[in-house]
Amino acid sequence: MNINVVIIEDHKEFRESIAFILSSTEGFNCTGRYSSVEEALEKMNLADVILLDINLPGISGIDGIDKIKQIFPDVSIVILTVFEDDKNVFRSILAGADGYILKKSAPIRIIQAIEDAYEGGSPMTPTIARKAINLFKNHIPQSNGKDNLSDREREILLLIVDGLSTEEISNKLFISFQTVRNHIRHIYQKLHVHSKSQAVAKAIKEGIM
Repeated sequence: MNINVVIIEDHKEFRESIAFILSSTEGFNCTGRYSSVEEALEKMNLADVILLDINLPGISGIDGIDKIKQIFPDVSIVILTVFEDDKNVFRSILAGADGYILKKSAPIRIIQAIEDAYEGGSPMTPTIARKAINLFKNHIPQSNGKDNLSDREREILLLIVDGLSTEEISNKLFISFQTVRNHIRHIYQKLHVHSKSQAVAKAIKEGIM
């Protein structure tokens, strides 16, 4: 297994240090290193996971999430930043980020976050995860409950809320990995979201479960 990782980070030393860690770790390929969203959109062509900073020149990381997803809908985007305030966490997840990790995290934690995102998880620093759940509960408005999910889709969404990866859901339900991915894609379409973190947010606050 080789995970293709793109880094979008304007701090050259930090960007190169992450690239070095990836190139030194078996199973990882750093397929692109860019200083802005604009440069990445112009040059990027191979990525499974993107490590994305928030504070970038030009388009911010948060505003860039949707632009990236429009061109690369299957890529997983993990925010890698120094910011741990409510506003940035909330906006990033609602924008469609698949994970949120702090730059001060140990290198092994960043590697694990990439693996988690690649396998369909939503990696977050523990403090960020707790903050995110509280934000979802307090700030996302209630819906009318018309989500149109099938029983199987609802079952899979519950497992996503419980933190299971795509592979773990596949094993638990005795269905193929690709079948789970297809169900997740349908869940996104019906809930009008673009990532597992957005789906979890909507499920928790809108009482879908």
